[in-house]
Amino acid sequence: MTAQSTAPAASRGGRWIDHWDPEDETFWNEKGEKIARRNLLFSVLSEHIGFSIWTLWSVMVLFMGPEYGLTPADKFTIVSMATLVGAVVRIPYTFAVAIFGGRNWTIVSAALLLAPTIAAFVVMEPGTSFTTFLLCAMLAGVGGGNFASSMTNINAFFPMRKKGWALGLNAGGGNIGVPVVQLVGLAVIGASAGPRVLLGIYIPLIVIAATLAALYMDNISSVKNDTGAAKDAVKEGHTWIMSFLYIGTFGSFIGYSFAFGLVLQTQFGRTPLQAAYVTFIGPLLGSLIRPVGGALADRFGGAKITLWNFVGMSVATAVIIVASMQESLPLFTTAFIALFVLTGLGNGSTYKMIPGIFHTKALAKGLTGEEAAAYGRRLSGASMGIIGAVGALGGLGINLAFRQSFLTVGSGTGAFVAFLAFYGVCFVVTWAVYLRRPAAQPTAEATASEAKPQLSYAEV
Repeated sequence: MTAQSTAPAASRGGRWIDHWDPEDETFWNEKGEKIARRNLLFSVLSEHIGFSIWTLWSVMVLFMGPEYGLTPADKFTIVSMATLVGAVVRIPYTFAVAIFGGRNWTIVSAALLLAPTIAAFVVMEPGTSFTTFLLCAMLAGVGGGNFASSMTNINAFFPMRKKGWALGLNAGGGNIGVPVVQLVGLAVIGASAGPRVLLGIYIPLIVIAATLAALYMDNISSVKNDTGAAKDAVKEGHTWIMSFLYIGTFGSFIGYSFAFGLVLQTQFGRTPLQAAYVTFIGPLLGSLIRPVGGALADRFGGAKITLWNFVGMSVATAVIIVASMQESLPLFTTAFIALFVLTGLGNGSTYKMIPGIFHTKALAKGLTGEEAAAYGRRLSGASMGIIGAVGALGGLGINLAFRQSFLTVGSGTGAFVAFLAFYGVCFVVTWAVYLRRPAAQPTAEATASEAKPQLSYAEV
């Protein structure tokens, strides 16, 4: 089998592949793998910069001293709006690939990153109104959508046996955009340069990413939106249960990524440079360990790893509360970074659960073989966009909780108490839905139902 030429198709305005069959090993070995890897590379680049622009304001607020006239609550509101928009746009971005083509949408979504970056470059100075900063932060939220469209696009390029590796690399490469923008911010602050220098670094990078996508990426004609699957995913209870758990893992990761430096400044009086020295460490380790969470889930079961991960997150949060009350900066920083690592581990294990859950449901319906696999792929693919969007909203909750905590008690302690309670609920939900053993059936009933597959999620 051969793929149609990827030369520009005038009728559709881009590079289109009309035949794509990665499951055919001959096709894959001859040309499919080379094309897929090339698209993965430039998709990761665009998504990586998207994450950096989404979390840009976690660095911008470090530059905003007293001369800007903003309270800590104002700054938490600014980063909250970026988180909110980034979560909401993940839904339309999920469907955009099938409507416009993966290459075409990567070009558009990369180019859209110029809007928040140039806007921030123009307004970033004392005297600018709080409302203007708020609007610029909301614009930066478009960077959060790049993850959803990138994952959807790369999912179409790779065969089932390679999806885990490809999607893991795609997600990890994107997440690392968070610590990278914070590292660049550290260098800029360390050089006593202004925030416009940081923005000036990213503007040409965005242009390069969009240009490379135009030159080297492809669209796949067969990628279509399955609105029926989307409707089924919305009706499926597991979609919302996993969304809740993903709030606890990815929502925590992105929320803390926005808030870490601001908390160090506000609660412990750190200077921008002192805060920047440690702000990037947590997101970096949390991004790098995400594939480890997936690998552990492969070996021991995603539900088990997720369950014990929430135990670890609860312990780390309890230590943070103690450190916050004792005003111990070393203990606070160490525990916070440990919490970041656990959020990354949980990101990998929760996402790994999703296809396993829907495959198990297929088996319980009596489906077998490729029919069961197709059912699982269809629902898990549709649900991932919803789960990713709802999970990202957890970041909004974290930043609003910090805002309220600083307004009420003057520190982040109250917020961490709420987070501890939430992780406890996540632990209970994970155990009750995916690990609790069903009650023993009476012998007659058990005999009557022997032919029916039983739901068991412990290994997902």
